[in-house]
Amino acid sequence: MPFPFTPNHVQLIAACYPPNANLLTSGSDYRPNSQELSRLTYYASNRPGKINKLCGELERRVRVDCKKAHTGNLRARATLLITLAILKALATECRRDISLLSSSLLGSISITLSSLPKDLEVVARAATVYAAWTTYTDGHLIGADRYVTEEHMNCLQVFSQMGRADGSSTDHEVRNRTRLLGLSAVLGVVASDVLYYSSTQFLPQITALVPALIIPLLSVELGALEHEFSTVRDQLTSPYVSGFRARPAAERRAASIHLHVDGDKGPSSGDIANTALRAMSLLLEHSNANQAGMILRAVFDCLDDIGGWQKTEHCRWLAVKMADWTQYQYRYAIPSRLVEALVEGQDAPTSTPRHVALAAMIRTVFTSPTPLVNLSTSDIISSLISLILRRIVIDTEDTLLSTLVDCIASLGTHVYYADQIQDLAGELVSRLSLIETTGLGNGKTPSDNARAQAVRCLLASLLGLIHAADLHEAARDDEDGRRKSPTVASPALAENHVKTSRRTKVSPEVFHETLSLLCDSQYSVRADYAAAVVMYVKNEIPRLGDYADGDGVRRARPLVEGPAHQAATLTSIMYGDSTTRLLNALHADIYLLATSSVLGFNTGSSSGSTPPLSDVGDAPTDSTTAPTTADDSPPGSRDNSRRSTTIPPRTRKTSVMLRLLQNAPRRLSASANASASLSDYGNIFAILSAVHENLPVRALLTGLPMLLALDGACQYDNTTDPLVARRIRALKELLARVWIVVGNVWSCVEVTEIAQKALSSQHTVSLPDLHSCEPGVLHPPTNPVPFESESSETQLPTWDSEALLMAIVSNNNVQSATGLDRQTLLRRFAAQWSPEIAYKDSIEVQTSYDGYNDKISPLIKVAPGLMHIDNMSLQSLARSTRGVGVTDLREALEGRKSMSNPNLANRAPSLSTLEHTSTLTHGESPQHPLRQVRSRPQQRNKLGSANEVRDVLNKLGIGKQNGSNMLKSSFPLLQKSEQNRLKPPSIPPYKT
Repeated sequence: MPFPFTPNHVQLIAACYPPNANLLTSGSDYRPNSQELSRLTYYASNRPGKINKLCGELERRVRVDCKKAHTGNLRARATLLITLAILKALATECRRDISLLSSSLLGSISITLSSLPKDLEVVARAATVYAAWTTYTDGHLIGADRYVTEEHMNCLQVFSQMGRADGSSTDHEVRNRTRLLGLSAVLGVVASDVLYYSSTQFLPQITALVPALIIPLLSVELGALEHEFSTVRDQLTSPYVSGFRARPAAERRAASIHLHVDGDKGPSSGDIANTALRAMSLLLEHSNANQAGMILRAVFDCLDDIGGWQKTEHCRWLAVKMADWTQYQYRYAIPSRLVEALVEGQDAPTSTPRHVALAAMIRTVFTSPTPLVNLSTSDIISSLISLILRRIVIDTEDTLLSTLVDCIASLGTHVYYADQIQDLAGELVSRLSLIETTGLGNGKTPSDNARAQAVRCLLASLLGLIHAADLHEAARDDEDGRRKSPTVASPALAENHVKTSRRTKVSPEVFHETLSLLCDSQYSVRADYAAAVVMYVKNEIPRLGDYADGDGVRRARPLVEGPAHQAATLTSIMYGDSTTRLLNALHADIYLLATSSVLGFNTGSSSGSTPPLSDVGDAPTDSTTAPTTADDSPPGSRDNSRRSTTIPPRTRKTSVMLRLLQNAPRRLSASANASASLSDYGNIFAILSAVHENLPVRALLTGLPMLLALDGACQYDNTTDPLVARRIRALKELLARVWIVVGNVWSCVEVTEIAQKALSSQHTVSLPDLHSCEPGVLHPPTNPVPFESESSETQLPTWDSEALLMAIVSNNNVQSATGLDRQTLLRRFAAQWSPEIAYKDSIEVQTSYDGYNDKISPLIKVAPGLMHIDNMSLQSLARSTRGVGVTDLREALEGRKSMSNPNLANRAPSLSTLEHTSTLTHGESPQHPLRQVRSRPQQRNKLGSANEVRDVLNKLGIGKQNGSNMLKSSFPLLQKSEQNRLKPPSIPPYKT
């Protein structure tokens, strides 16, 4: 019986409790009186001003009951359970005024969890109240109300700790029950507005709840985790949990959290993982790019705290699923943040499990079928390259290097625009050129092994990048049987998807910058680059007019190649397109490698010197054979590397290569012995074979003079040094094998018979095969095969070079493919050839030919460059031989004169790509020439300028002519100023 002066709200609350005698027997549910509870909720919903008093009274009861229940009072425990049920009913019925209940409700939950954390029944009832509050609140009090924010964070941390509870002191059933309760409460927060409303409070909440989602996932086997993921994927989450944020508060329904019944089979680890997966997927589905980065940062912190980086497979699986759960337009944040986290630890003295796991996660995300739009591949590859170089400076044998190479290669599986692979390859090539010329570090020169390792890593990355982007083409070629040697897929990319990729090939101009690596001072670099050249020639290089039949023979195709097409192709080959220039430089480098005694750029310093081989002898040191660097500094100068960094890498590389090629010996002798090993000659044979088989026409026109010059350098007499004799024997065998390949390609029986007879009649050495190179895999450095000691034999494989040459120029296949007769071919092949001339042809474009497909006018090409300088003769560029008529005058009056000729305008011309061919087809295909198209003017002037009209009238003879000389000066402005100085000004008989 209440006291007469008891407030009404207190009487309504007291009426909801059963009598004290019936508290302990009120059943296992401990529910308040339903009729009185309805009266209480009706009173609160119709009088929002009384809610604070009601909640204050209920909070006071909770605090008193918690204090008594903590000491073991069962009546207080029962009363506490009923009070929590009343709070749940008020939160549900007064959902429109949930902000008025938030303070007292969160305070009641917080004191309950802190007082009775081990009582799972009480905790379950508190979790139900907490889930109701997260369902109906809009989160605007988080961050604005300090007390509400603190109590919410306290509750969230308690539930998160329950979700990651361990079983050290309790059995597995109790542990799983505790985890399931905590995860259920956390799931309510993940699906609520309370997490996403305040941007400043998002990170603290994520930091508190993410461990509860990660630890259960790492506690089960990967197979069970995949099974639970398929269950989550097939069984959609309840719409009241996954989509209630889009519903109005009146239509939302709060989840009821119940404790598992004693005696039944307790929840398994799979059930816990299932709940964690649902919460994690919802968390990422509702997050933007910035929030996804915060989630990933919280995951990293959790893995650091629990040592979860040791479970690399779980980390890889989690990274892929996180990228898949994130919204389509925000998925790029996952790999970007992974790369950032990996770069943050680049200065660690040794690779840690964190580094290994992060690199594996990056590679797995890139090779997964999940599309990653808006991914900045350029920034990512730049970061990964810098990380590789940094790790090499610290430790050349770092275990992380191979995984980083795989990461760069895996970028090729995501091609979102046609030139993406070429852009990424250009970034790799630019770093290769910089390392090759200036080394690693800022003015410092690390060891030879560090530089060689850096070059090998970037080479492997380049090959893996191209191969990953071209997997679908490789698979199609393997099925059709058109490839002679199948391409081995990288183990890192073996599990990835095969997607259609319409991309442009890596142009020869890009690959041209790396050719000097064939003459590097380190054999491991030369061997890897030889494999890269072979792979590029077979799979990537454009073949304009170069192809062979299925049997490897190059024959003409009259139905496909008409006379005009053959003439255009021959013009492109003869005058030098990008592929021809690449082959010219390649043959020059091959000659240098086969004959030069000094290899590498920094030939004067210790870092770039070539160590003498045991079978070669000491290299000459006289000034006639040892070239200097581009700086012309003494070999021992300390400022050599410092000054060389001021010179552009390409300029320095060209200068050094020209010096090396100028000093290349024209005949092998004891004073000019080559530094190449026996393996180098085997690599040269592999390169030349690939070039002649895949680019037969270009290889013949550019490579046959090199074969003749190399044959002339292998002259042997009785006074030849034994070491030189071994090298000459290897070169002779190399040339004979190449001639056999040439004869087979062009179906020239005479050449094949001569070369085979020379090989079979004499004792020859066995050239080592080119080592297998898997794209995207960093294999250990390759050691060269030395020359074997042999008896003093004087006979070498010999043949008549003139007979070989005459057989080639007389071959019908050669004449029909090149379009040249026998005499023209003979003059071309017998012309003087040197590596210096070939290298200059590769870097100097002849003015008589600007490329087969380049149909843009030379005036358009040169005008942009001239626009940036004060060039008084620019007007002479637009001079035309046609007559001037009324049409020109009309265009001048209407302002169209400058628009019809961009060189007359006072601005750089622009080209429209409306009628240009697509870059998806290769740029050197003769079927799709580039056509010059006038760009659409933004705004047409109604009237022309006075200068244009006056110029046309003067050409028509209406204006006053400057003398009788009909030849116009190339500098009309200067001429006009000179005339004005000498003569009085004259006014034409017209006005403008």
